[in-house]
Amino acid sequence: MKIGTTKELKNHEYRVGLTPDNVSAFVARGHAVYVETHAGEGAGFSDEAYREAGAVIMSTPAEVFAAADMIVKVKEPEPCEFGFLREGQILFTYLHLAPNPGLAEALMQRGVKAVAFETITDAMGSLPCLRPMSQIAGRLSIQEGAKYLERSFGGRGILLGGIPGVERGRIVILGGGIAGTYAAKAAAGIDADVTLLDINLNRLSYLEDIFGSSVTMLYSTEANIRKSLQTADLVIGSVLIPGGSTPKLIRREHLKLMKKGAVIVDIAIDQGGCCESSHVTTHDNPVFIEEGVVHYCVGNMPGAVPYTSTVALANATFRYAMLMADCGLEKAVRIDPGLANGVNIYGHQCVNRNVAESLQLDCKNLFDLM
Repeated sequence: MKIGTTKELKNHEYRVGLTPDNVSAFVARGHAVYVETHAGEGAGFSDEAYREAGAVIMSTPAEVFAAADMIVKVKEPEPCEFGFLREGQILFTYLHLAPNPGLAEALMQRGVKAVAFETITDAMGSLPCLRPMSQIAGRLSIQEGAKYLERSFGGRGILLGGIPGVERGRIVILGGGIAGTYAAKAAAGIDADVTLLDINLNRLSYLEDIFGSSVTMLYSTEANIRKSLQTADLVIGSVLIPGGSTPKLIRREHLKLMKKGAVIVDIAIDQGGCCESSHVTTHDNPVFIEEGVVHYCVGNMPGAVPYTSTVALANATFRYAMLMADCGLEKAVRIDPGLANGVNIYGHQCVNRNVAESLQLDCKNLFDLM
């Protein structure tokens, strides 16, 4: 198979879909790899490193898309890239279609076989390709939240860990999945006062066994959310419905209950956000203030640490890319049902139930279309 990767176009997105090590592995199996020039520089991988691994370096993304049977990216295509996509081409990347109906429509019109990292499942039903970015985003959420609590950014001027004689900052985490767990680890590590809310009692029990008394576990109800928001200095929104739109747990009316200068970091913004007042921001302009509350809603948080993010993501996604390269998509999804869950668009149709429900589309059965 011919595999390609291009330079990411999102604001301050320095990650890249394939590492030179990935290229070497593809080439060793008889596949051809095409890489857009400078695609990996932001993550620390030079054109020469790709060339030495066996890739063909191309000058433009149009050339790469035209040459490749499968495109491996990190983020969803931008509108200027839609015209490069063609019938039957495999697109393997994060898609986050639920809040982006325009992209879904474009992929269906172009007849792309669109496979989303974020909806692939493993044998346990977890999301192996989302996990590494959730881990990074969880850790970063505390780092970024601490920064924007500084008075110069509009925050309350709170040091989250406190010092002897001064109370610690209060962190509230909504959602105890991977991102929420790693946020809790980072928060507990700086000695903040941490509360985590989730609707899964088994998950809360598991996390209590891990964190002990360093993190307070609360069942997520409207009353507990309101009470927690009233005292929070930093709120981390880390709720996830795989492929679907995120429920709005923090409504505009809740902002009036919060302290002036409190910070919300909405990790869930890729899927629409769990705060009603959230909208996507960029690394250039990461925050805005509503009702006196600072909102951080960068849609590609892990792009700030591109080397770590690229290698971690490749560790998780590469085996699926190799399976599709070796077998083709149709055979690969029969071998691995979890990969089938990753297919969002196929044969001009939406084939993922959560995505279809979020976009109010008919959901077709992937195997009926193949």
